[in-house]
Amino acid sequence: MVNLPGLAGAPPVGHCLIMGVVNVTPDSFSDGGQWFGAAAAIEHGLGLVAAGADIIDVGGESTRPGAQRVSAEEELRRVKPVITELVRAGAVVSVDTMRATVAEWAVEAGVSLVNDVSGGLADPYMPRLVAKAGVPYVVMHWRGHSHDMQRRAVYTDVVREVHDELAQRVHAATAEGIDPGKIVLDLGLGFSKQPDWQGPEAHNWELLTRMPEVARIGGRDFPVLVGASRKRFLGRLLAGHDGAPRPFDESDAATVAVTALAAAAGAWCVRVHQVPANADAVRVAAAWREAASRQ
Repeated sequence: MVNLPGLAGAPPVGHCLIMGVVNVTPDSFSDGGQWFGAAAAIEHGLGLVAAGADIIDVGGESTRPGAQRVSAEEELRRVKPVITELVRAGAVVSVDTMRATVAEWAVEAGVSLVNDVSGGLADPYMPRLVAKAGVPYVVMHWRGHSHDMQRRAVYTDVVREVHDELAQRVHAATAEGIDPGKIVLDLGLGFSKQPDWQGPEAHNWELLTRMPEVARIGGRDFPVLVGASRKRFLGRLLAGHDGAPRPFDESDAATVAVTALAAAAGAWCVRVHQVPANADAVRVAAAWREAASRQ
């Protein structure tokens, strides 16, 4: 396990980290199962490291809208060889899972972070497992599984409600013994959020522009992981004259723009599918923040 910069027991973070995505699934929204085979996924993960990724996030269960759950056995079958080889190669690996059994195996295999999109709601044993393991824990804002999450995208004040619901998950996690200094928040972009880019239901954009406000809980500023890469709200923003959203894999330039803005606003890490341009963006943002700090 590697102590990740910016979290408890590690040095300060010098720049926004890059988390590269490896979806070991046949039905991911963002890459259509391109890395479903173990050999392809391992090669892709190593390529992301070579391109500048600080962390490789390996997941074996799709969370695209409408996705149905797979069994724990199938999820483990998918991720085991990939995580094993990436850790063996010296990569810093996180496991993207909602299941404590999968997280437990991954921690024993050497992952450095547990990325739980349900924030502990899908499996009540997850916070206890993470506390025992002593690894950092990503707590995402979540209102339900993929098959019905969009019908839950109803808010009176999205910033206040997401903040309050994340605060509940933080309190639940720390009550199980998780060090608050090892908790990272994820705004849950695209999860139970409307993809509109203007008007009262521009949920994702409101959360991004008020990120520090969402992440301040109990007098503490929690680090934030931003997962905007190739999300539908970007495709909706970039829709053509016919109103058709931009395809997922044609939203990478917009992802880079969000990365630069989020990093300049103080994001701890960005989770992305394409690394090189996003790595450039965080370097630009770091220079921007450093220049601003001298004024």
